[in-house]
Amino acid sequence: MDLNKIREMTDVELNLELDKMKQELFNLRFQHVTGQLENPVKMREVKRNIARVKTIIREKELESVQA
Repeated sequence: MDLNKIREMTDVELNLELDKMKQELFNLRFQHVTGQLENPVKMREVKRNIARVKTIIREKELESVQA
């Protein structure tokens, strides 16, 4: 996911995207355990995207406190 795209999202959109990514990670973990995961690198990508979204959410929280 593009960082600029994430930064343009609203708080509600960021939280919805975060929930969607967490669900995707859950499904990937489930596929990994059952041996059905074709691309294990996808788990790492989803984890990093979750971290990116959480970072942007935190940055926006800090901006609202300082303003």
